[in-house]
Amino acid sequence: MSVRIGLLGSGFVSNFYLLGLQDVPGWTIPVVASPNAEHAREFAKKWNIPESNSDMYGVIERPDIDLVVLGVPNFEHRDLAIRCAWAGKHVVCTKPLARTKAEAKEMLDAVKTAGVLHGYAETEVFSPSVMRAKKYIEQGGIGKVLTVRSREAHSGPHGDWFWKKELSGGGALLDMGCHTIEAARYFIGKENRVVEVMAWTDRLVHKERTDAEDNAVLLLRFEGGQLAQAELSWTAAGGLDLRNEVYGTEGTIFTDVTRETSLKVFSKAGAGYTVEKSQSDTGWLFPPVDEAWVYGYREEMRHFIECVAEGRMPRENFEDGFIVNCIIEAAYKSAQSKKWEPVDYS
Repeated sequence: MSVRIGLLGSGFVSNFYLLGLQDVPGWTIPVVASPNAEHAREFAKKWNIPESNSDMYGVIERPDIDLVVLGVPNFEHRDLAIRCAWAGKHVVCTKPLARTKAEAKEMLDAVKTAGVLHGYAETEVFSPSVMRAKKYIEQGGIGKVLTVRSREAHSGPHGDWFWKKELSGGGALLDMGCHTIEAARYFIGKENRVVEVMAWTDRLVHKERTDAEDNAVLLLRFEGGQLAQAELSWTAAGGLDLRNEVYGTEGTIFTDVTRETSLKVFSKAGAGYTVEKSQSDTGWLFPPVDEAWVYGYREEMRHFIECVAEGRMPRENFEDGFIVNCIIEAAYKSAQSKKWEPVDYS
């Protein structure tokens, strides 16, 4: 079976999805749609997609589409995902699932009622190094996981809408905390629920640009006693910084896909694009050998294509996205109350 994808969105994340799909068999994209018809045309030309338009709802209704991939801004997720469910279309949504827990619940309820397959495009747990780390954990290589420490940081988002809390739903905590939360759940085990959280948020640099937080620290306490810590920032210079530290009773695992790369370049003339959110292309540079692969885009897209072709639910789905939204909502509450807050999954 060749899975026919209707791609909604022609921006940053959709480009990464196409990069990830390049070495994945069994798919076609008949059409890409975006609210900006010109952006959609340029995207279609770049990736040799036969058709482009601005009718996103029309794409969802097309009979020649098996899977709709939502590479759109946060404020579009709920309505488009629910429309996919109504149309009986399998759907993959980029992270975070929604701006709020309430929106995520509507999306989850819709796909469950419709009985469609649903994937949550959380790249972190499809990164090859993270998946390899999970194998070491599963085979007992570091004993019982006790604590997880994660960091995701860069100098700020690429799109204007990210900076407006009404459109994005939040700042660095929502934008990047979704990655670190899911990494902790993946390493510690999803059967172990996060029961309470403690969070700090602040706007340290981008005071005029955003009404959301540009830095955050989050603690997650699991019902099994494990603790996870996440550091998130929109004010870190030098390009994307993405790493995990996993500590167990019998060992430790570190992952670092952006600083400890196998390729190092020194350039006086300027090397061009090297890594996501890089602020310079001169001096010592540390580009990933294959950015879409090391970040997890390739493996997540391979997984979603295989799941649709075989009719099985993805291992990352709207249920996971909803749980992450529940945890983040409790974190924002904690940032206001200055105390541990329980996570409500209802």
